Amino acid sequence: MTTLLALCDCNNFYASCERVFNPSLNGQPIVVLSNNDGCVIARSNEAKLLGIDMGEPFFAIRDLVEAKKVHAFSSNYTLYGDMSNRVMQTLSQFTPSIELYSIDECFLDLSNFYNKDLNAYAWEIKNTVLRWTGIPVSLGVAPTKALAKVANKLAKKSKKANGVLVLQEPEHIRKALEVTKIEDIWGIGGQYAKFLKKHQIHTAYEFTQANDSWVQKHMSIVGLRLLKELRGESCLELEEVMPPKKGICTSRGYGVKQTEFKYIQEATATYAAKCGRKLRKQKSCARFLTVFVETNRFCEKDKQYNNSRTIVLPVATNSDMELIKYADIALKSIYKPGYQYKKSGVILTEILPENQIQFDLLDTVDRVKHHKLMEVVDSLSGRFSRDIVKVATQGYNKSWHLRCERKSPCYTTSLNDIIIAYV
Repeated sequence: MTTLLALCDCNNFYASCERVFNPSLNGQPIVVLSNNDGCVIARSNEAKLLGIDMGEPFFAIRDLVEAKKVHAFSSNYTLYGDMSNRVMQTLSQFTPSIELYSIDECFLDLSNFYNKDLNAYAWEIKNTVLRWTGIPVSLGVAPTKALAKVANKLAKKSKKANGVLVLQEPEHIRKALEVTKIEDIWGIGGQYAKFLKKHQIHTAYEFTQANDSWVQKHMSIVGLRLLKELRGESCLELEEVMPPKKGICTSRGYGVKQTEFKYIQEATATYAAKCGRKLRKQKSCARFLTVFVETNRFCEKDKQYNNSRTIVLPVATNSDMELIKYADIALKSIYKPGYQYKKSGVILTEILPENQIQFDLLDTVDRVKHHKLMEVVDSLSGRFSRDIVKVATQGYNKSWHLRCERKSPCYTTSLNDIIIAYV
């Protein structure tokens, strides 16, 4: 069976989510900011035309934002995550096999749809997603993942394609590769792009003409797979089930600098609990726990300090109580008074399935009790709010929380934020 894949990509996803519930934003420039309203992480097309770059510090464009009436929003990941789920559920109506590639991208297996008018079917997908969720999407259809990426990128740029492009015929694929710059190829980073240009490879088509051995020598087996994908040979299978994460990290910059251990302790405990939730979601446990702290390295007037501590847990666990206990031990060993801390975090490694844990004969923890308690906590969090039940060490202080002065309501997940229609 010949492989045929579609890449569905949400257009300016974060900005589009804001527009769904506030139609007055249509046609208006929008930027979405990173944690603590620091940098630009998403832009509408109108904002791009104003010359606002990705990653630009918000303070540097504040005057432009005010002068050009740019709508700036704090990142609302609860809203964006829920809208992403709605888009993916809609896409799953069109094929039983999909791969959730990112929050705003999804691969669809259309290998059984060769007898269909693929262009019409892609337009049906695009229109249905827009009608059901309000999110505009672009689709690129091709025999491989890499070619689907190429098709999707061209679908967005081409006025003729208008958001949908199907690449099946060899001649059409060749022309698409000829107009695709080497730096625009999926998986080609800046350093590889510079290297290839030095060897007179400037387009995707020129890359497909390269020698296999030469590519593998200079770009490893990953580069060789990409080369074959662009030639139409499928090397990257659809991952319908996301593999468990091999490392989990939760860290945040504080809303304001912290000097007191108590508040840094609360923040770090909360990050450890979030890591525990992520572990339980994928039915895993972790053996290594690392805690780190750091000051703001960009603030030269402040005394600088950063440090970390890794602890090997006696038994791999996903219990909030245990993770917080050892995170607290690690934090106490690296905390130093007299510094203005900007950030802390918890990293979990040596992750393994929870049914493959090596227990210790001297272990005194009632793990059955911990497991049942965590099940109840997760159940309550799912029904009410994420922090409805938590360990006391996490505290109730708000000073270290993220600064989100421009955050929109959680329209779809909070009854308090639900839209009210007056008739």
